[in-house]
Amino acid sequence: MSITSALLGFAAVAAVLTVIPGLDTTLVLRSALTQSRRHAAVTALGVSVGALAWGAAAAVGAAALLAASELAYRALTIVGAAYMAYLGVMLIVRSFRHEPVALDQAATPMPLWRSFLTGAWTNLLNPKIGAFYVATIPQFIPEGASHLGMGLLLAGVHDGIGLLWFAGIIGGAQAARRWLANARALKIIDRIAGVVVIGFGARLVLERH
Repeated sequence: MSITSALLGFAAVAAVLTVIPGLDTTLVLRSALTQSRRHAAVTALGVSVGALAWGAAAAVGAAALLAASELAYRALTIVGAAYMAYLGVMLIVRSFRHEPVALDQAATPMPLWRSFLTGAWTNLLNPKIGAFYVATIPQFIPEGASHLGMGLLLAGVHDGIGLLWFAGIIGGAQAARRWLANARALKIIDRIAGVVVIGFGARLVLERH
């Protein structure tokens, strides 16, 4: 298998995974609707950095330990689920705490670094991402190729596809902002996003390795 065929084969698998609605899409969409295009883009960048870290770990075998150790997998699952529950609860609580201003009146948006960390940590604390990479990346490393280099390259392909997908999500959300730029809509968006994030965390805990 050549490097080109490996990249094309992995891209096909990654594209299918990318378009399946998931937590990453939820977070980017929520940022685009309630914050700004820049916040959504930075959230997507954080997701991509998390994916690169998992890709490197899978390539060098570190993620294989996670896949082989039930204890390590469950520990990371619990931590990841707790983080998702925290995110979801904070979104819901904030929607009840005060009356948010309309989007075009917002004066103090969330710092960009927080949007980045939200995307990065959500991916890093999701063992399903590690399980996907450890199951697929080794199969697409040609004989004689650098495992670390090829792992990063494959993860980069996944990131590229993901960023294109997120760009479409952000563009669509921006078009919808004119109908959602009011306090009531922002509350509803935060509550729905909070419930969805908590749901992903619960599913993470309940699913078997």
